[in-house]
Amino acid sequence: MLANKALSAAPSAVPVYVEDVFSTYLWEGNATARNIVNGIDLAGKGGMVWTKYRNTTNNHRLYDTARGATKEIYSSLTNAESTASQSLTAFNADGFSLGTGQPNENTATVVGWTFAQQAKFFDVVTYTGNGTAGRTVSHNLGSTPGCLIVKKTSGTDNWFVWHRSLTDATYRLLLNSTVAETQQTNAWNSTAPTSTVFTLGDNTNVNENGATYVAYLFAHDAGGFGASGSDNVISCGSFTTDGSGNATVNLGYEPQWILQKKATGFADNWSIYDTMRGITAKGSGSNAFNASLYPNSSDAEATTSSGAWSINSTGFQYTGGIASTTWVYVAIRRGPMKTPTSGTSVFAAETGNSSSPQSSLALGASHAGDLWIMAGGRSSPTTPQWLWADRLRGLSSTTGFPILDSSDQSAEVSRTTSPYLYRSASDSRIYFTPSTGNMTYKFARAPGFFDVVCWTGTGSNIDVTHSLGVTPEFIIGKARDYPTGWIVYHKDIGSTGGYPNYMVLNSTQASGSGASTIWRGVSSTTFSYGTNSTLNINGINYVAYLFASVSGVSKVGSYTGNGSSVTVTTGFQPRFIMVKRTDSTGNWIVSDSARGLVSGSDPYLLLNSTAAEDTDEDWVDVSSTGFTVNETSAANANVNTGTYIYLAIA
Repeated sequence: MLANKALSAAPSAVPVYVEDVFSTYLWEGNATARNIVNGIDLAGKGGMVWTKYRNTTNNHRLYDTARGATKEIYSSLTNAESTASQSLTAFNADGFSLGTGQPNENTATVVGWTFAQQAKFFDVVTYTGNGTAGRTVSHNLGSTPGCLIVKKTSGTDNWFVWHRSLTDATYRLLLNSTVAETQQTNAWNSTAPTSTVFTLGDNTNVNENGATYVAYLFAHDAGGFGASGSDNVISCGSFTTDGSGNATVNLGYEPQWILQKKATGFADNWSIYDTMRGITAKGSGSNAFNASLYPNSSDAEATTSSGAWSINSTGFQYTGGIASTTWVYVAIRRGPMKTPTSGTSVFAAETGNSSSPQSSLALGASHAGDLWIMAGGRSSPTTPQWLWADRLRGLSSTTGFPILDSSDQSAEVSRTTSPYLYRSASDSRIYFTPSTGNMTYKFARAPGFFDVVCWTGTGSNIDVTHSLGVTPEFIIGKARDYPTGWIVYHKDIGSTGGYPNYMVLNSTQASGSGASTIWRGVSSTTFSYGTNSTLNINGINYVAYLFASVSGVSKVGSYTGNGSSVTVTTGFQPRFIMVKRTDSTGNWIVSDSARGLVSGSDPYLLLNSTAAEDTDEDWVDVSSTGFTVNETSAANANVNTGTYIYLAIA
């Protein structure tokens, strides 16, 4: 008898996004019954939760709605299904519930990967074997699977894996083993799955008469997601390393989760990487950070700084491996895919002091790639003054993030003395320890609003792919491992000779004339640099932060001063305002509602300076539809006929 939740094989009339069907969630066990809220509707959609202790030796535990809560199987063992009454106790409309036992024991640091059943993404099927070769089992994936994992639940047997990139349908891998692909003609009956069924041989690992089984099916480049219903969110593919042991994989999107296995050559572990626990961008160098867990092993999480695996806007890279070796993988797209509708979902601000570390703000562990900016010394200058850190550039374990300082042109450094940022070992939220009173801003990557991109310079004209989803209106670029200035593109500072003009974040200077060697242009998919040594040195690594306007969330724009007061309409009440004069010298001024955006006094800091916070200026007032800039002697944000650019966030 088959027992699987029916899925819609046709694209839904309501757009579906990757954040609706997949989550990586980190928590610290407390031995107290609790709910894990990750936004995935397991009660309605059905699905699977895969958990693993990170800090200790312990089995991978898999639960699914087809078998029911408390029923666990272990990917590193051949054991039959077990019932654990205090394990995963319920599947909820926004996640799942845990009891007092594993995977929620006191002080354990835990990861949970949640897969919702969704056409063209993932399906769970249970069935009873009949021992007859050629047996077919129906599924509702709505597309041809890219990977199929089968486990006998009623007895002891291996986890059989079919993958579209193995030699052919006579081969299998074992999820609980390091062995390379092996020919086993009676596993899949030499027949590849179709969009409606998968076929079994008479091998007892997959089709013993009377035995019960569970099958997990993963789609491959089937579309079905996003506003258009045509975007891919999961890919099952392979790559073969070159003579130097390197490979580049183009997925067409930036991944957040990768399951991979060496399919040929010598035996090797399966590995799972995700951006919450740590997988960094190419060029992170000494700040590279890869955290892996092995489905075939109970081992604790292994962390390396070799940077062998790295992600980018279009896929991932593998370096330093064994030459001419083939790997298979399952990769899932980074979210969110939905354009935000509120500023509070993508931006947070918090003030702090030296008495205790600040928290990671409201955005927390739900965002896999974030930019933090931490201002040092509101009351007195500090070095560094500003700390810019993001998950994409590296985590440097739990002791300190690699940071850049917008007040100077220094190269990236991994800072572990106060003030510094660090990552919580329990849930990977980002915290910082300030030396004096400080200001922290956090920006979450989201379509149309904000993106972070890393790349390596070539010394020749280069197009850099981004994931903003729209044409960027404001870009800040910086060399990471070379001391150069912060080069800025803004849509409202004009162009020279057809090339965008530029500004410098770590300087008060007015906008500079565009040239073919600097900014060459921007589009909804790329931004382009010329050969200027500040932006594109061969072999040097870079990072860029991209912003755009989203109705009700953010606004990138400009205004002309009148020497008195100028009202700027954003369509929302700002909680963050950044202003810079463009026709003459002027500071990069930043104010926020956390420190006060009220009539009378609006404390501001300068992104380009180590100067202490100014608290005596009523330079800006906010309303429900925008802000009004007043001319003051210090801020000089409204000089008559002066031109200014701004970024405002609700």
